[in-house]
Amino acid sequence: MVERAATQGSMSVEDYLEMEKTATVRHEYVAGEVYAMDGVSRRHSRIAGNIFRMLAVAAAGGPCRVHQSDMKLQVDDVFYYPDVMVVYEDEPDDPYYEDSPCRVVEVVSQSTESTESTESTDRREKLAAYKLAAYKLAAYKRVPGLKGYLIVDQDRMCVERHFRDEEGAWRRGDLVDEGRFSVPCPEMSLTLAEIYEGQ
Repeated sequence: MVERAATQGSMSVEDYLEMEKTATVRHEYVAGEVYAMDGVSRRHSRIAGNIFRMLAVAAAGGPCRVHQSDMKLQVDDVFYYPDVMVVYEDEPDDPYYEDSPCRVVEVVSQSTESTESTESTDRREKLAAYKLAAYKLAAYKRVPGLKGYLIVDQDRMCVERHFRDEEGAWRRGDLVDEGRFSVPCPEMSLTLAEIYEGQ
């Protein structure tokens, strides 16, 4: 979850990047607006960690770089912190962000701030999390070399896959409860059982 940070007017990219170097809380940046990021649950961290570990092992010794949550991704005038990101390109000049990933993963988590525990509140928070992930998808689709984007549900075994086909068109395929799917960049396959191991 993200929350708009209190800032005076629109912030420049340069000022945002300088602020993030010393910030104690991470912020995402969308066209001049700055949004503080909440912490994540242990379950969120374990799922993202499982995915990172498997991708990092598959990428070891090759040209891919794999990042987990602390590396920014720039898309035009937007900076996000994906949960996991794989890059297969030359490094950009700035050491604090990447700009050409081939794979992005977001683990969708609910807000932990609400004291309500009703089913309708849970649905509303989950819908908001998925809307944010979908909004990010629109930005990620503008990255020319991006081959795939995974939206991983924190609370149930469900992965929403968005990927480019051989003609470059975006497709979607979901897995629920079980299944295996191939991942380009690095070339490998993942199963839901591996992603949710330890949950």
